[in-house]
Amino acid sequence: MNTISDIIRKKEYDFLNTNEHLKGKLIFLTFGGSHAYGTSTPESDVDIRGCAFNSKADLIGMSSFEQVVETTTDTTIYSFNKLIGLLMNTNPNTIEMLGCKPEHYVIYTPVAQEMINNRKMFLSQRAANSFGSYASQQLRRLQNAVARDSLTQPDKEKHILNSVKSALNSFNDRYEIFPEGAIEVYLDKSENKDFDVEVFVDVNLKKYPLRDYRSLWSEMTEVIKVYGKLNHRNNKKDELHLNKHAMHLVRLFLMAIDIFEKEEVITYRENDLDLLQSIRTGKYMNEDGTYKNEFFELVNELEIKLDYAVKNTSLPEHPDSKRIEEFVISVNERVVNGED
Repeated sequence: MNTISDIIRKKEYDFLNTNEHLKGKLIFLTFGGSHAYGTSTPESDVDIRGCAFNSKADLIGMSSFEQVVETTTDTTIYSFNKLIGLLMNTNPNTIEMLGCKPEHYVIYTPVAQEMINNRKMFLSQRAANSFGSYASQQLRRLQNAVARDSLTQPDKEKHILNSVKSALNSFNDRYEIFPEGAIEVYLDKSENKDFDVEVFVDVNLKKYPLRDYRSLWSEMTEVIKVYGKLNHRNNKKDELHLNKHAMHLVRLFLMAIDIFEKEEVITYRENDLDLLQSIRTGKYMNEDGTYKNEFFELVNELEIKLDYAVKNTSLPEHPDSKRIEEFVISVNERVVNGED
């Protein structure tokens, strides 16, 4: 595995030096996904995550920048102000960016050091909802995938609907924010002779970035593709995906427990790698593609442990907004004054 410095030197990452929002404005870059957690395999894709300063024009002019998503390289870079908002809600996909191994960071500015040294100011009891909701999505995906071959058509549509709704709930973290109710998905009677009921969508968007719309639409349609792909549980590729979901479900619980018990963000799961890799390699899967009771007992134990940790934590109910605001003002003043 190449270092992150080696990876971003490749030609496909030239956009880091040419994109108007990123050139000369990067605060830090790090690994995301399996490489960040320590659970990668030789086949794992490389995900890059990062943060960039808002420009002077963003802060006091008429420009706007929230994030850059480059799908070819699986790269997502948030603007500083956007990232702060997500961190304050302990968003799992972003709070983990502050707990990576030191060698997994590159373009590491003094502001990056400040953010990571003071990451505890973002932690609060909000993590119970953010991590709990994300873990529920992962569990639903797992249950849906295992069950989809034996479901009736109406029940399958209900599962598709729930999965699409879960995807919708995460879109504002990664794409241009759309108004509440602008995209509605629901079940209704179908005119398709093969369906009793069907998932429908109502969309009411104006001046929405086409590239973001393409990406979020692709994610929603991917849910339908996944449900229609396989008719048997003995497909090896499908088993790998299911076990990856199962592993990430457990990892989410372990990270959340650390947040509430240790008040720390531990992204690289060094002490849990044996357990996580055993899940990924199928230790808890039956031959028919279902999961052993042992796995769901493990998940239940982690849920109980997390519930206890939440009830007994010394974390505040909300993040330290005053301290965070002072930090944001300090950073953005430096940008406006040309110090960064």
